[in-house]
Amino acid sequence: MTQRLLRSILFTLLLASFSTFLRAQGTKVWSQSTYEAFERGTPHGVAIRSDGTLDHAAVAKALLTTPADYIWSATADSKGNVYLGTGSPAMVLKVTPDGKLTKLLETKDISVQVVRLGPDGMLYAATLPHGKVYRVNPDSPGIPNEPNGKPVTPSTAVEPTQPVVFDTATLDPKPTYIWDMAFDASGRLYIATGGPAAIYRVDLKQPGAKPEKFFTSQEQHIRCMLFGKDGNLYAGSDGRGLVYRIPPDGKGFVLFESPKREIPALAFDPAGNLYVAALGDKKSTSLPPLNIRGGASVTATITILAPGSIQSSNDNTLIPEGSVIYQLAPDGAPRELWASRDDVIYSLGWSGGTQTNNRQTAGLLAASGNQGHLYRIYSDGTYADVAHLEARQATALAAGANGTEYVATSNTGKLYQLESPTAKASTEKTSEASYTSEIFDAKFFSHWGRAVIQGTGSYDLLARSGNVEQPEQGWSEWEKVTPNAGSLPVPQARFLQWKAVLHPGAQIKQVGIYYLPQNVAPSVDEIVVELHARVNAALNPLQPPTVAITFPSDANNSGIMYAADAASNPLLALRTPYWGTVRWKAHDDNGDHLHYSLYYRGDDETNWLLLAKNISKDYASFDMQRVPDGWYTLRVVASDAPSNPAGDALTGYKDSARFIIDTTPPVLSAITAHEDASGIHVTFDAKDALSTIRRAYYSVDAGPWQYIDPVGKLSDATEEHYDFTIPLPKPDDDANIPAANLQTNPQQHVIAVRAVDSAGNPVIGKIGVQ
Repeated sequence: MTQRLLRSILFTLLLASFSTFLRAQGTKVWSQSTYEAFERGTPHGVAIRSDGTLDHAAVAKALLTTPADYIWSATADSKGNVYLGTGSPAMVLKVTPDGKLTKLLETKDISVQVVRLGPDGMLYAATLPHGKVYRVNPDSPGIPNEPNGKPVTPSTAVEPTQPVVFDTATLDPKPTYIWDMAFDASGRLYIATGGPAAIYRVDLKQPGAKPEKFFTSQEQHIRCMLFGKDGNLYAGSDGRGLVYRIPPDGKGFVLFESPKREIPALAFDPAGNLYVAALGDKKSTSLPPLNIRGGASVTATITILAPGSIQSSNDNTLIPEGSVIYQLAPDGAPRELWASRDDVIYSLGWSGGTQTNNRQTAGLLAASGNQGHLYRIYSDGTYADVAHLEARQATALAAGANGTEYVATSNTGKLYQLESPTAKASTEKTSEASYTSEIFDAKFFSHWGRAVIQGTGSYDLLARSGNVEQPEQGWSEWEKVTPNAGSLPVPQARFLQWKAVLHPGAQIKQVGIYYLPQNVAPSVDEIVVELHARVNAALNPLQPPTVAITFPSDANNSGIMYAADAASNPLLALRTPYWGTVRWKAHDDNGDHLHYSLYYRGDDETNWLLLAKNISKDYASFDMQRVPDGWYTLRVVASDAPSNPAGDALTGYKDSARFIIDTTPPVLSAITAHEDASGIHVTFDAKDALSTIRRAYYSVDAGPWQYIDPVGKLSDATEEHYDFTIPLPKPDDDANIPAANLQTNPQQHVIAVRAVDSAGNPVIGKIGVQ
C-alpha cells in the first residue's frame, strides 16, 4: 500500500470519527486533498505540490507594472538591475534594485523579442519584425530617466540611435524573425532566426564584422538556444520539434525529436541534464496570423506564421495542445518529466542550488500560461505550483545576483521577484505564507460544522461565510477556527471560504469541513397518464403490443438531471384493457432519495384517496376497474423521508391533467333492418354515459366489419344515430350443397353492428332480415 493511499484512508477514517455529532443522513463533507482541488484556490507564498500538499514556496512579489502589454524577455546583471524586452510598445526597460524604471530603447517595431547582456557589459536587443539587433549601453541616461515609482510613459516611437550589430535586411534570404540570442566563451554573438530557420554568428570584437551563417535547418524557426558546459550550442526548433546539439564547427546533430511541434525553451541543471519544453500538435499547422499591437506608427504585414507559443500569448483562447517537459540525460537518453493539457510553457530555468539540496529549494522553474502559473518541477517528476501571477502568461525568467529570481509576465506586462519563504523582510509577516480556498457553494443555506485538518507544524485556519457568490461585500469577517473542535464560528449561509496561514515549517495535506444543508422539498415536475397500458417487466413476444410512454417535454430538455428511472427514455408498457399507467419526473435539490405516493380524486369529490404508496420507481400501473367510471385527477406526492430523520422529511406534489376512466361499453338501441329495392336499410342508436362514440361498424352474415359514419358524419357526441343502406349480398356459390345437408334462404340475412366509445369499450348487437 502506497503512503499516499494510506494517508487518504486514515484521513477518511478521521473524518468519519467526527461525523456523529451531526445527523447521519443529511451531513455532507467538503473535502480537499488533491492537487486539482487545491489548484482552484489562491496561494501566496504557498506551493501546491503534485501530491496534494500545501507547503512554503517563494513569494512572488510584484515589483512594478510596465506600460507594455507583453514582456518577451528578461535578463539581470550582477548589480541587481533587470532588463526587459517588451512589445506593445516595443521598448527596452531597465529596472534598478530600488524600483526605478528607465526606458533605454524605444522603436517603431512591434516588439523587442529578446534582450541579452554581453560579456562586454553591453545590452543587446533584437526587434521584430524588422529583424535588427541593437547594442545598448545599460548605463545610458535613457529616454527619459523616470523617477522612482512613476510609470514610463510611451512616447511616439522614433528610430533608435544605438548601433545596429545585426540586420536581417542585409541577408539573403532575409529571415523574418529573431527569436533568441546567446554568447559563446569567446564573446561571439549567436542569433536564432525564423522564416527561414538559421543561426548566425557575429564577432563583436571586430568592429563592422559581417554576420556569418553558422547553422541552417529545414525547420520553420529556431526558437531557443543556450550553450552547455561542453562548449556545444543547443537549439530547439519549431516545425518537427527538434533539439540540436551543434559543435563549434556548425555541423548539427539532432539530439531529440519531440512528439510536439515546437521547442520554446531549454535549460540545464548542475548535473548536465538538459530540460526541453515542447508544445503544439504536429498535425495542426494552420495557426492564426500573428496578432500583436504595435505603436501608433507601426505598419507591418507578417506573412510567416509565428510559433504556437507566441500565438497563444496573443490569443488567450488558444492552447496549442498543452505542453510536455522532457529531461535529456548527459548521454542523450530522454524521458518525459512533466506534462499538462492546459499550460503553455514559455521559459525554463534551474534554480535553488544543486540536485543534492532539499527538493523544496532545487528544481526546474517553468513559466507558463494561459493562467499565469509558475511551476517548480523536481528531478523525480513531482512538481509544485509555486505562484499564481496576476497576468495571463508568465513569459520570461531571469536569474539575478545572490540567487535572486525574477519572473516577467504578459497580458499584462509585470515584473515579479521571488522572495525566499524564510527571507527576512521589513514587515511583521516575514516568513508566513497563506492559501485561500476557492469559494464553496453548498447550494443551500447551511450549518457549518467541524473542520478536520491533516497537517504538520504550526498554522492558523480562518473561515468566513456569505449568501452572495462574491465576498467583496456582505460576507462575515474572517474568524479563527480551531481545527477538530466544534462548529465553525461563522454564520449559517450558502457560501464558505477558508484560509490557512502557514508558519515556518508547516504543511497542510488535507482539509475537510462538515456542513448540513437546509432540507428543501422535492419537486414533481411532470406527469403523464396513459390509459389501457400496463408496465410489465416480463415482456414476451406472445403478449400484446407495447406502448411507449414519454413526456411532452422530452423534446425540450429543461436542464434538470433525473435519476435513471426518470430518464427521458420511453417507458415500455403492454397495451392492456382496463389498466392505466402514470409516469412522472421528480427531483430533489438536496440529492435525497425519494419515495412516492399516488392519490386520485373525482371531479365531484373533495377528498384525495390513496391509490398506492411507498413507490420507489417513477411510474405505477393501476387497475382502472377499482375506480368507478368518471373524470379524475391523479396526484403524485414525492417525499424525501428515506434520506432524512423522522419529523424532518418534506414533500412536494403535482397533479395530472383531468382524464376519464370509462370501463362501461356504450348501449345500442332502436336497431332496425329491412330489405327494399336498393338493398338492406339499417338504423340504430349508440349511447354512452361518459365517452363520445368514436367508431361504428357493420357486418353481414359474419362477413368482415365495415366502417360507417353516423348521420351528420361527425362522431363527436355521447349519442349518435346511424342510418345506412347495405347492398344486397350476392348468392353464395357453395350454397345448397346436398352432401352437407345445408338449407339456405337467400332472402334471409343477419346484420351485426358494433360501436366503440373513445375509452375503447366495444358493444355488439344484431338483427335478422327476412
